[in-house]
Amino acid sequence: MIRTLGLISALALATAIGGCATMGSTSSDSAPPAVSATTPVDYVRDVHSYARPEIARVRHVALDLTTDFAAKTLAGTATLDIDGAAGATEIILDIRDLDIRSVTDASGGALQHQAGANDPIMGQPLIIRFPALAAGETRRIVITYATRPNAAALQWLTPAQTAGGQQPYLFSQGQAILTRTWVPTQDSPGIRQTWDARIVAPSQLKAVMSAEMLTPEGEAAGAGNTAWRFRMTNPVPPYLIALGVGDVAFEGIDERTGVWTEPMHLHAAHEELTPTAEMVDVAERLYGPYRWGRYDLLVLPPSFPFGGMENPRLTFATPTIIAGDKSLVSLVAHELAHSWSGNLVTNATWDDFWLNEGFTVYFENRIMEALYGEERALMLQSLGWGDLQSTLADLPAADTRLKLELVGRDPDEGLTDVAYEKGAAFLRTIERIVGRERFDAWLTGYFERNAFRPMTTERFLEDIRTHLIRGDQTLEAQLMMNAWIYEPGMPSNWQPPVSNAFAPVDAAARAFAAGGPASAIPWANWSTQERQRFLAWRPPVPPATGRWMTDAQLADLESTLNLKTEGNAEVLFAWLQIAVQHRYEPAVPTLEHFLTTMGRRKFVLPLFTSLWAQNEWGRPIATRIYARARPGYHPVTFNSVDAVVGRPQ
Repeated sequence: MIRTLGLISALALATAIGGCATMGSTSSDSAPPAVSATTPVDYVRDVHSYARPEIARVRHVALDLTTDFAAKTLAGTATLDIDGAAGATEIILDIRDLDIRSVTDASGGALQHQAGANDPIMGQPLIIRFPALAAGETRRIVITYATRPNAAALQWLTPAQTAGGQQPYLFSQGQAILTRTWVPTQDSPGIRQTWDARIVAPSQLKAVMSAEMLTPEGEAAGAGNTAWRFRMTNPVPPYLIALGVGDVAFEGIDERTGVWTEPMHLHAAHEELTPTAEMVDVAERLYGPYRWGRYDLLVLPPSFPFGGMENPRLTFATPTIIAGDKSLVSLVAHELAHSWSGNLVTNATWDDFWLNEGFTVYFENRIMEALYGEERALMLQSLGWGDLQSTLADLPAADTRLKLELVGRDPDEGLTDVAYEKGAAFLRTIERIVGRERFDAWLTGYFERNAFRPMTTERFLEDIRTHLIRGDQTLEAQLMMNAWIYEPGMPSNWQPPVSNAFAPVDAAARAFAAGGPASAIPWANWSTQERQRFLAWRPPVPPATGRWMTDAQLADLESTLNLKTEGNAEVLFAWLQIAVQHRYEPAVPTLEHFLTTMGRRKFVLPLFTSLWAQNEWGRPIATRIYARARPGYHPVTFNSVDAVVGRPQ
């Protein structure tokens, strides 16, 4: 940080003191007009960005890029519209592993630019100098550049890594700070930008992006290429700029929702995701209008590292949610909810990540309750509570606070169940104490008041104290907000969720662990959530050996419940965790197939971590499987696993 400050001119610093910018918005196609706060944005320092938006900031990004699947690069231009404090003479962008070929002004005149020292997490600052800005002036800068084959946001898939097996595929994943590996901009969640793009790709492929598609049929671009144009007129944080290029097809669900995926999987994906349309309607009834026009999903190849990514207008989703029975559609509810919490009101820095995910898990559960009933919602809450208890036990105390301190660390280290489940638990506690009707009125207003603006924990506290607590000191004490946010662990006013549906499941788990047969388990009558609960059960006091089942019990469970052929990824993952913890050798082929056919980090990282913990039994298995699996993983996944297993030689 000190190094970056040294690169800023004295004039820019002097003129920027107290400087702020107003964030505006326009609407896109059928979206309701964006409602943006009119007060200036008071930017907070983002320790994961070199940018100084209080001096000069990016307002709009225009991309013109050509895909090269042979070289595994994107090349072209990024045209940035910037504004800033009167007298500012430079802007600082974030870049990582980008080849910057030239920087010019709008008329083509060369601009002085310099890339600073490289940081392994943050990349480099790109300092661009220009004649001093006049008050209220917007300046245009054109950067000609190319990505590198190792760009961490991009995964270039061979035809063999796709379902169709005939065409290559490209997709991006920008969260948290990876957009800087393919777009030179101010890569901070608090610096919202509108954008447009022209993407040139081979004509047998189609480009899709997290924006309004302006050319549904594409435009001829010569040499066997087609150009696709997009625009996003609502200002978004850069991590939400997303691109997919492949052999994909589309089928609508209703007039504003639909599914993209590879043609051979389109029917199954469409059938699985039909609840999406009703989810949008429910979400609007809960917390106000959906402001992004369309809500479509792109079901990606199996190497996609996350369950879903809430890219505006086009959620990117893992194929592991296609279970055949709509049992995992809560993931869609989650990504949809981000259209309010995260995309509309965004954490200003990654220290405040809970403001995105805690709100979204709460909102997701309300959508599921409205569609599938209170008991389904309680089961999901209870499963999340169980995950949170494991996370709290494993993390350092400082990382169990909602407000994090991630200076000098990769922001991915904050992507834990604390942000998701403890954050949601905090909001449920507020709801329980003040009542749902009153809480819903505040939350609807929170989204409206703070639309298209960055949010910090401190601004959240100011908002809730102003609009909900309203000086009621008794209520303030009951809510224990500072304890939830700034202290480790769980405050004393939390009440764990209780699902009555899980009582017989727990009884069946105890009976089996005590020696009962697997045939007595009513597996066929259980929902996915009940099956997950059964497989997540552990003895209250674990045996010293760490094993609570014999090999005979494991074999009975695997055979009777058909776990070798289980098609539900969540259930299979839960079973494989048991198998690894018990060093159950017959499950290793199933484990290897699972780890080499999908790259979702939620499953991959815990399984390799469990294998590594099994020392002389598990480490050789982990090393062997990882050497085979790693080439098919996205950098988000393999960077995490590398830290556990090490990079294969």
